[in-house]
Amino acid sequence: MAPPPIRRFRPVGSPDVPPSLPPLRAAGDRADIAISDAVAIWLGAWLVGTLLAGAIGGASGADDLASAGPGWLAGAQLAAWTPMVLGIWYIGRKAGSGLLSRDFGMSFSPVDLVGIPLGVLTQLVMVPLAYWPLKSIWHGTFTSEQLEERARTLYQSASGGGVVVLILVVVVGAPLVEELAYRGLLQGAFTRRLNDLLGVLIVAVWFAAIHFEPRELPGLFVVGIVLGLCAQRTGRLGMGVVAHMAFNATGLAVVAMV
Repeated sequence: MAPPPIRRFRPVGSPDVPPSLPPLRAAGDRADIAISDAVAIWLGAWLVGTLLAGAIGGASGADDLASAGPGWLAGAQLAAWTPMVLGIWYIGRKAGSGLLSRDFGMSFSPVDLVGIPLGVLTQLVMVPLAYWPLKSIWHGTFTSEQLEERARTLYQSASGGGVVVLILVVVVGAPLVEELAYRGLLQGAFTRRLNDLLGVLIVAVWFAAIHFEPRELPGLFVVGIVLGLCAQRTGRLGMGVVAHMAFNATGLAVVAMV
């Protein structure tokens, strides 16, 4: 039996636009991925990656990956990222072209450099503003020391060449994979089936919750909104990736200087 034809987006106005999508949502050259498929791929890849990363973390003998050292952290993150990237590529190949740039907007342009000041501003201004009312109500819960604890532990576990490894993991690898997974795969599916606002909000909540750090939820939600709007406004992931890199780099710089 011949395999089913690959479904691809066609220009607005084409009679072959999939009837399940509103015409405006079908504009552009993106993989036509249903929400259920996107969630299934993300969940399966996340579970496999979490198990693999947990096994590596357990082998390190440390209480957590943040204190295990950059080498163990890098190994665990690579184990977690590989199933996610492969899963996203697979669903893109089934529903689109098999190219991350075309199916999920993983491309870059000089205008994406705007993401640098945007990421710095988010780290130094927007996130602290989100915590300001919370700090005034719960004085001992949202202190700067508590909010910076994980980043500080990561930085203090590195020395010499380990700092370079830490930067590659936190500032380069994490933004690339997370933007592909959250804004490329999930937000892309939600915004096409629902609308831009709901897509950005749902994935921002998802992005914040999956870090499993209750104190960091407000800040991560703000970051998710900023990165989601970058993807929504540009139609690509480049600016969000750059902003995410700048955000993470600024966070490391802050704990390094204290």
